Order: sequence, then structure tokens, then C-alpha cells
Amino acid sequence: MEKEFQCLLVTQTDTGEFHQEVTQKRVQDLPPGEVLIRVQYSSLNYKDALSATGNRGVTRQFPHTPGIDAAGVVESSTSPDWQPGDEVIVTGFDLGMNTSGGFAQYIRVPANWVVRLPAGMSLRESMVYGTAGFTAALSVEALLRNGVTPQKGPIAVTGATGGVGSIAVALLHQLGYTVHAVSSKASAQDFLHQLGATEIILRADLEDQSGKALLKPRFAGAVDTVGGQVLATLLKSVHYGGTVTCCGMVNGAEVPTTVFPFILRGIQLAGIDSVEYPAERRPAVWQQMAQGWKPRTLETLAHEITLQELPQAIATILKGQMQGRALVRLP
Repeated sequence: MEKEFQCLLVTQTDTGEFHQEVTQKRVQDLPPGEVLIRVQYSSLNYKDALSATGNRGVTRQFPHTPGIDAAGVVESSTSPDWQPGDEVIVTGFDLGMNTSGGFAQYIRVPANWVVRLPAGMSLRESMVYGTAGFTAALSVEALLRNGVTPQKGPIAVTGATGGVGSIAVALLHQLGYTVHAVSSKASAQDFLHQLGATEIILRADLEDQSGKALLKPRFAGAVDTVGGQVLATLLKSVHYGGTVTCCGMVNGAEVPTTVFPFILRGIQLAGIDSVEYPAERRPAVWQQMAQGWKPRTLETLAHEITLQELPQAIATILKGQMQGRALVRLP
């Protein structure tokens, strides 16, 4: 008998609305791939919420199972690189976008999408990180690569209560940086201080409308997750030779700025992409996240939910009300 498993399935109704329900799927209906994985944990990202509500820029065809993150155990493999019983992580590439994703007990994926779980990290911890944590780690890596060390001064982190932002705060604190967390949520101060932020800045205070090309330098660098006017203000507020990383656009895709921060202060703007990041370079990043970079506060970032609780969590993250990470435990 063909094996069935539980998943969150998003379907489109006759009226054009999108409906999410926990249902059964057959392993034989999964897409082709060399590695079949029994998923133990996934996590909820903003992109998952877009997919689950029918955003065609993320997912083109329905019915569909979202979930751009998955961690579990290899059940079968036609690739010599992977053996049954291997503990593995899959994030990025097409998982959960147009390939059936991690909100399910099973996924089947190409062998080069799979990363071995590094020593010092549990499957659960890997999904507390997930794509958000991997993106945060790439952002920190970019700061270090450009010489923005803890001694250079404070780092601003925007969208600091969200997935990428909260993990970035924790990672930077673990590495000895002074972190100024930027958030629109005044009620999140205790949470952000717990993660290691020394100062909390309301997002409205980092949306300069003066029209000035440059502002008084405040930060050695920044991890920006929101884009728009906030990103433009950060570029004008970074010390000479600083770096600002960019990985999101909830504040807007347009960045109203000039060339002056770049040509007068030597600012670097580093774009961060975790979807197509080269497969051969992923294990080293995960190893850093498992060892010296792992925050002591990692577990405090996540709250655990079930497949059945996903629809409510999806609504929460779309409203911008999610704090930290929603960790999905598969039955």
C-alpha cells in the first residue's frame, strides 16, 4: 500500500479564494528527486504565508504545500551522498515555492538541496534558525567580510522582532557586537533586550524625511530587513567605510537615496539572498551557526506550533504581529 502522510494543503476555491487545511497526501505524488526525507520540524516564514494565501509571485500552481524550511531524516536516497538515517536540513532553492514543501511529514528533493546537520546542532535548533537564521548569518558574514568588527561601533538591526531580525540581534550579540534594535513594536523591548540589544529604536525614528543627503553617523553597520525609507536612512547614518546589508522590503521596494553615502563615506550596500546561495558553500555557514555563532538565547526565539495551528500563525505573520520564530513540529 502506498504510504500516506499529513500535510498542510492550500487549495483555490471556485470563487478564487485560497483555503488551507490539514489533509492526507501520498508519497508517490511528491515531485521527483533523489532524496526522500521524513520531516520532523519546519518553520514559518513570511514567504510561506504569501504562498499559503495565493501569492503568484511565490507559488504559481495550486493545490500546494508551502514550507521553505525542513529538517528531518533521510528515508531513502538514490544519491550516493545520502543514506537512510542521515539527519539533514533543506532550506531555499524551490522548496515550498513550486515544489511541495516542509509543512508536511515528507518531502522529496534533489540531492544538492540537502545539507548535513552539523555537529553541535539538533534538528529542532536548525529549524529555530531556518531560512530566517540562515539569512541572518549571511548578513553577519557580510559585515565581517567587509571589516565591520565589533570594535568599529554599534550595529542597527531593523525589523528586529521578526524572524531574520531577531536572530540577527542574537547572533551579533553572541559575537560581541553592540546591537541597536529597530522595531515598530514598543511593547517588544523586554524581548529584544533579552536577545542582547542594548538600545531600542522605534522604526518611525529611523525614517528621515529631511531630504538631506547625509546624516550624522550613528552606526558602524546595519542589518536591514525592511527596505524603503528605513534603508535610505540607514545608508545616510553609517560611519565611513561601513556596510549595510539588505534582505527585505516590507517597508517598500523603492529606496529614496543619493550616491553621496557611497562616494563620500565609502559605504557598502550588500544584498543578501538565501534562496540560490551556492550549495557547496552552505555547510560552512551552518557549521558556524552550530558552533561559535550559536546564541545562548536561541531557544527563546521560538514557540512551537502544530500543522493544525498553522493557519492562525499565517494570519499573525501577515499582520506583522509575529514575534520571533514559529517552529512547526510534524507529527
